[in-house]
Amino acid sequence: MSPTVYVPADAAARSMGADGVARAIQTGAAQQDIDVRVVRNGSRGLAWLEPLVEVVTPGGRVAYGPVRASDVPGLYTADFLNGGSHPLFLGPTEALPWLARQDRLVFARVGVIDPLSHAEWRENGGGRGLDAALEMTPEAIVETVTGSGLRGRGGAGFPTGIKWKTVLATPAAQKYIVCNADEGDSGTFSDRMLMEGDPYTLFEGMIIAGLGVGATKGYIYLRSEYPDCERVLLAALTGARTAGLLGASVRGSGRAFDIVLRRGAGSYVCGEETALLESLEGKRGEVRYRPPMPAQVGLFGMPTALNNVVTLGSVPAILAEGPEAYRARGVGRSRGTLPFQLAGNIKHGGLVEVPFGVSLASLVYDYGGGTATGRPVRAVQVGGPLGAFLPASALDIPLDYEAFVEKGAIVGHGGVVVFDDSVDLAKMARYAMEFCAIESCGKCTPCRIGSTRGVEVIDRIRQGERRPQNVALLRDLCETMTSASLCALGGMTAWPVLSALEHFPEDFGLRPGAGSDAGALAGGS
Repeated sequence: MSPTVYVPADAAARSMGADGVARAIQTGAAQQDIDVRVVRNGSRGLAWLEPLVEVVTPGGRVAYGPVRASDVPGLYTADFLNGGSHPLFLGPTEALPWLARQDRLVFARVGVIDPLSHAEWRENGGGRGLDAALEMTPEAIVETVTGSGLRGRGGAGFPTGIKWKTVLATPAAQKYIVCNADEGDSGTFSDRMLMEGDPYTLFEGMIIAGLGVGATKGYIYLRSEYPDCERVLLAALTGARTAGLLGASVRGSGRAFDIVLRRGAGSYVCGEETALLESLEGKRGEVRYRPPMPAQVGLFGMPTALNNVVTLGSVPAILAEGPEAYRARGVGRSRGTLPFQLAGNIKHGGLVEVPFGVSLASLVYDYGGGTATGRPVRAVQVGGPLGAFLPASALDIPLDYEAFVEKGAIVGHGGVVVFDDSVDLAKMARYAMEFCAIESCGKCTPCRIGSTRGVEVIDRIRQGERRPQNVALLRDLCETMTSASLCALGGMTAWPVLSALEHFPEDFGLRPGAGSDAGALAGGS
């Protein structure tokens, strides 16, 4: 049998030269007259070791990394096809501490299989959730998801089962499943990694959702900046139809479901579910007034179950293992696992899937290894560009929806961005306001005008102009945006601004420890 070598085709690995590594391995094999099978898999999530090359040996898969094309001749000399010793040798892949400490449910097959091979997906446990769902009534499927405690893995953490129950209970001639793949938060890449590394699991989750709520058609709304995802998804959709996974009769069940891929137009606000629906319908991506909710009046006016990639990717494991097994993971009302993404100024960035309840400090230090610069961690932002800035003293907080809300923060999509002690948090607060001003759909005044005025007010504070009055004005402006904006873009822009002001007042010219007192200024300004 030909030796098998895995080289990631993940976008991050490709940006680090994975394509050149794959070509070099094939060239070396030809030069030595060796028949080598090179499989372009998804990334395991160890970003600092990309491109990570894996070789199948009699003792299991072993890893080498980070590999450059120029390293490949030396790997052949070291007999890497048989697991030979080399400075880049990392040992058995599954034994790497970064992976061994994780609990991979959603990402169980990412990096393990050829993403476009339906056969490999099935051989590695894919489709077991769908097998179970095809034997169940729609009510039983929805009840299973409800009983698992699964909540939306996007922003608000709304219970998935409740959303599905509403769609199921709303009569209509046509219902839809919509996958929000418009992953736009800074420091997030789990959606992209799942779509590029295991697209069939996303399809499986969407089909189960369709069986549960009575929908026969699904849409994937893909972020425009993800061309590699588009290529993989289109190829996988063709493979899924060929395998009978999609079409007029899913697995010969007589129950129809198919999926259409749509690419977004580069608007951050289209990550908000109603703006996404407007865009899918060919309209300008603006937020809708609610009620009615999309579960009742959604895509083309029909009941729609709209979930993000990781939410839908979590469903197959719930159906395969049962809701109790899923609920056994996590804490409080935050059940199951979440793929957290470590980014920013961090030594070991990448994806870590663990149960809720792990501390933020554990992610940053035990998995991430602290900052890349070696300087002290000063702040961590969780939940994207509208997430709160948490100081290093607060990193013992457990990763749990309610625990974060108590701290004025959000878990969101699980993006964790780390900053060392060189960061200027007043500058970052300004960035949040500017980001909102640029990305606002313009429909509501608090977001459209408030964000622009917010940038101006923060600039005046940083310049030392009438600081007491401008800090008070900034707080008032934030309160207005939070209370009166139509959607979370304007409503949550205040979170990074006020958290920076609260925990890092000195960056705004305030005395340390005086973030809540607009009149306590450094140097008597």
